[in-house]
Amino acid sequence: MRHKFIITATLGTIAIAGVSQSCVALATSSIGLSIIKRILVGGISSGLSTFKDKNAFLSNNLIDQAMPSQLRSINATLSGLGLSSLVQKEKEYIAEAAAFTSNLAEPILINGVNSLTTNDAERIAQGGSGIATQILREKTESQLIATLAPKVDEKLNEYGIIKTINTALKGNNLLGNLFGGNSSSNNNASMISNLATQQMVNGLFALISNYEKQNADVLNNAFKK
Repeated sequence: MRHKFIITATLGTIAIAGVSQSCVALATSSIGLSIIKRILVGGISSGLSTFKDKNAFLSNNLIDQAMPSQLRSINATLSGLGLSSLVQKEKEYIAEAAAFTSNLAEPILINGVNSLTTNDAERIAQGGSGIATQILREKTESQLIATLAPKVDEKLNEYGIIKTINTALKGNNLLGNLFGGNSSSNNNASMISNLATQQMVNGLFALISNYEKQNADVLNNAFKK
């Protein structure tokens, strides 16, 4: 009986491996790559439509959750000082910066999708939920931040929100603690803009990943054909 069990288990392992290889073969085919790309492009379109709609951006929980902890600390301190209205203005201006920069983000993301290789497709077939978005992020995140950060900084300074935050927190050691003891106005302005940019990029990938997960069955069914 023991020998039979070992043989059965071995055959089962071979069968599972065969299914896995079949999935990989389908994923790395032109059809498989096309489906992966189509889902990612759909996620990009869905995510950027949220970025272009100020109210949708402000009310989206994934974008709120994407806020860096340093920016959340700044906002909590401002609220503790009775300046909740300033926090709301900051969020609104970040939403407007997101809409302002959405057209810059789109070609970077689309180029990232078009650069997917068969090796990437193999990782996606063998990976877990959200892996396609993770690979897209690996390909595009640094370029997104480098491209968007100056525009976000320009927009936030245009509205004067960073100067207002600096003034409101003058004498408070929070900014110095967050930014490594360097709390000059110029450094604060740059860092706050960078935090806003990071929230936008984090939020955008969270939206794309959410779309991918919602369409997981499309991917899985395609790989099993």
